[in-house]
Amino acid sequence: QVQLVESGGGLVQAGGSLRLSCVASSSTFSINDMGWYRQTPPKSARDLVAAITSGGRTDYADSVKDRFTISRDNTETTVYLHMSSLKPEDTGIYYCKVIAKSRQGYDFQYWGQGTQVTVSS
Repeated sequence: QVQLVESGGGLVQAGGSLRLSCVASSSTFSINDMGWYRQTPPKSARDLVAAITSGGRTDYADSVKDRFTISRDNTETTVYLHMSSLKPEDTGIYYCKVIAKSRQGYDFQYWGQGTQVTVSS
């Protein structure tokens, strides 16, 4: 099992900044790819915002390029999403997702509990 703890959401005015954090912990799995997804109710789908592989390759949604930066700490178990120049359309529930490998070599995905980001105009 992998436990994920997210933090950093909140209310911010347009043009402001926030940083989201997601800490992954497991005694049996190794953490590989990590990413952030956004859900905008009433939609149920979670859309990719940004992702980072264990090798450091990053991928961004077109709508956040040049405004958001995803990074990992040296332990490779914490992922950050630095959000700047925020817009009202960035509002949503942000979920951390992790791809972890078991000792048997199987990949599993885990989701965080979600953190609300609200950008006021």
